[in-house]
Amino acid sequence: MKNEALLKKVEMMGYPLFKKDEDVDVNTTLARVVVNRDLRLWEGFPLLLVNAAKDGLFEYEKVKVQLKKHAEKKCLDQLLAMSLALYETLGLKFSWSKGVFKNLSRYQRVFNLYLSQFKRGEALTVCGKRLSPQRLKTTFNNYFQKEETKLKDFVAMKEEFDVEYALSQVFSPKQKELFFKKLKGEKLSKTEREYYSRAVKKKVSALANPELHRLAQKII
Repeated sequence: MKNEALLKKVEMMGYPLFKKDEDVDVNTTLARVVVNRDLRLWEGFPLLLVNAAKDGLFEYEKVKVQLKKHAEKKCLDQLLAMSLALYETLGLKFSWSKGVFKNLSRYQRVFNLYLSQFKRGEALTVCGKRLSPQRLKTTFNNYFQKEETKLKDFVAMKEEFDVEYALSQVFSPKQKELFFKKLKGEKLSKTEREYYSRAVKKKVSALANPELHRLAQKII
């Protein structure tokens, strides 16, 4: 895989410079990153790993089988140990990380070394290359936080849509408008107050009834 093509695959795994417009074999890409020995790519390895693993696509053996040399397999294990040490330093816990750690039982000492170097702010040596702990943290945080923000925005948007849809099943457009005005503490006109009291308040009271909610959940 040429370097330009590799960079494109890497960026499609969450280290973006190119627009994602095609699928990527994450295990092949991770193997190529290991072999490439490009310092920039190795600094982004923890991010690539977490993006691949969170989607359930990372498979240790599928990466390792593509590495023909013993030195390359050793580099993979050291990059994985470095990534896990970074996650722990940042206080991040992932359900899949235990499975990765099991494959690195021989690298417990290396993991502990990386962990202490992260905490002391000392350079880490991975397969003969010196990596800055601060650059590793910054690279990971910059892109990981962007993904987390996008996810939170998506969840918030979905929740808002779900609430809007649910309200439209109970209230008319005018009633829904008054519901939100009341929720925001906005002042209602005399006519709006009367209409709210007559037509909206009873529905709101019914929705707030916990027993009704429990019964509704049982029959859905």
